[in-house]
Amino acid sequence: MKAARRGTSLLKSGVKRLLRRTGFDVVRSINNRGGVDDFLPFEPTMRAARAAGLSIGDYLDGAINGTPGATQSTIDELRALGVFAADPNTVLEIGPGSGRYLERTLKECAPSRYEIYETATPWANYLVDTFGVVARPTTGSSLAPTPDGSVDLVQAHKVFSSVTFLCACRYFLEMARVARPGGRIVFDVMTETCLDPDAVRTWAARGESGHGSYPAAMPRRACVDLFAALGCTLEGSFVAPMGVASTEVLVFAKSA
Repeated sequence: MKAARRGTSLLKSGVKRLLRRTGFDVVRSINNRGGVDDFLPFEPTMRAARAAGLSIGDYLDGAINGTPGATQSTIDELRALGVFAADPNTVLEIGPGSGRYLERTLKECAPSRYEIYETATPWANYLVDTFGVVARPTTGSSLAPTPDGSVDLVQAHKVFSSVTFLCACRYFLEMARVARPGGRIVFDVMTETCLDPDAVRTWAARGESGHGSYPAAMPRRACVDLFAALGCTLEGSFVAPMGVASTEVLVFAKSA
């Protein structure tokens, strides 16, 4: 029993070290089709969460990121902004990873269809088997399989702070394309709001702990202006914790 506990402890500490080297729990490399599973390995992470007696979402929020309750607080803010008020019938999520936002979204609404675009096959399979979502084939920058104007809620969490500017912009164009008139578009980015001098010093002190595109800053005005040009209005925003720093969550509504 003692040896088993020691093995579990080593597993958990190993997962923590692996993830903390990236800066937060889910870091996607656009140059690697393995996606999130490279940084959040499926089997070790699931075993560590079970050993801790926690859901995968609570384990990542607390034990790994040191921000217990962060996922739920984001969902609470989205609820307050009315994102779930219309009970979206179709939802699409880019890069759901472990599914911690997906799971909580499903507690807020009951869509008849929930599409995911996830490059890590083990995690995608887990989400399909666990939540009955539809996994779409993905190239890492396109939502091509989803028809124009067909989705009530398009969302991405902790994705665009880890990809290049152009990759994020390609996804923005696609999100606006697939959202139906009157639908919502939700995502977080590392805007200038999240990059005060202390935050910049913290990131700089981390050296080469991430990869070439992480963390990725995104000008807030560029986002707002782009979506305005695509017929989407900014309805609200708030700052959400992200391990050592934060991102800004933006909520857009597509013009009817």
